[in-house]
Amino acid sequence: MTTRRGFLGQGAAAAALLTMDGPALAREAVGRVAGSAAPVLKPSRLHPGDRVGMINPARAAFRSEPVEIQSESLEAVGLVPVKPENFYNRRGYLAGTDQERAADINNLFSDPTVKALVGIGGWGSARVLPFLDYDLIHANPKVLVGFSDVTALLAGIYAKTGLVTFHGPHPRTKVSAEYFRRVLFDAEEVEFLNPTDPGDEELVQTKDRYATLTPGKARGRLIGGNLAVLSAIVGSPFFPNLDGAILFLEDVREAVYRVDRMVTQLALAGHLSKLAGFVFGRCTDCKPGTSYGSLTLEEVLADHIAPLGIPAYRGAMIGHIKHQFTLPLGIETEIDADTGSLKLLETAVV
Repeated sequence: MTTRRGFLGQGAAAAALLTMDGPALAREAVGRVAGSAAPVLKPSRLHPGDRVGMINPARAAFRSEPVEIQSESLEAVGLVPVKPENFYNRRGYLAGTDQERAADINNLFSDPTVKALVGIGGWGSARVLPFLDYDLIHANPKVLVGFSDVTALLAGIYAKTGLVTFHGPHPRTKVSAEYFRRVLFDAEEVEFLNPTDPGDEELVQTKDRYATLTPGKARGRLIGGNLAVLSAIVGSPFFPNLDGAILFLEDVREAVYRVDRMVTQLALAGHLSKLAGFVFGRCTDCKPGTSYGSLTLEEVLADHIAPLGIPAYRGAMIGHIKHQFTLPLGIETEIDADTGSLKLLETAVV
């Protein structure tokens, strides 16, 4: 599991759009980012043999084994992982300076032989956001995948360029790899559902359960990621517009009162009232406090989400868990809170 904490312009993007050739223009989706003039921009799909940049935008790579596992997981789905120049740099707990980590991202987006970037979490991704070349990224749309702290990059790049980014893992398990391939290789309009088979030894399902918070169906552009990281960039130009969105959230190792505080921040900033629907994944190892009682996570979600009156459910396979969905930010989606379903209404790659 990864841990993390914390935490150019539309005119330039429009100018870059005018200079695009036919194939580049074809990547522009019909829809637009809510509240923005920037068109939704879809990257090209992946193919076996594609070179993929392993970015390290946050925590320094102190141990070799996790990096080897991440690299081998990409090879297992037919990709060729490459490490950028500054991958093993170190400045305290960070993988080099903010400018060095940003340079790796910019360089990989500009490299025509690299088709995707896959990020590693920790803490520090938000620090590189001011140093990214958003005109360059817009002109060279590529698949960007990660979760946890990488949420800052997913949200920030989507907010600034309209590029569809992907909340997902290194595909270490067969289940995770299946969704990774279906979304990024096969360009499917995937319906994400938790498994319902209780297994050979159980009479009822005890794992991967979902629960309806508010019944109903809703449609909107899918936005989300790690709660702590998203709440830390509220009020910045890197926070995506949530008007009419389907918001998904997850977190790890947070006391319930901290989850309450971060969701409260989203509510006080006016973002929750804009939503069309809501999905909560997993809050792994998020325990209640030990003194004077505690609200439960269920109660916190009920307090904040139920009054909105929007379709909502919890328990989706999103977060710091073994089997994960690969979810595209910016794609039109429908959720059914009664069945725990999240379905893409369009492809996420072209």
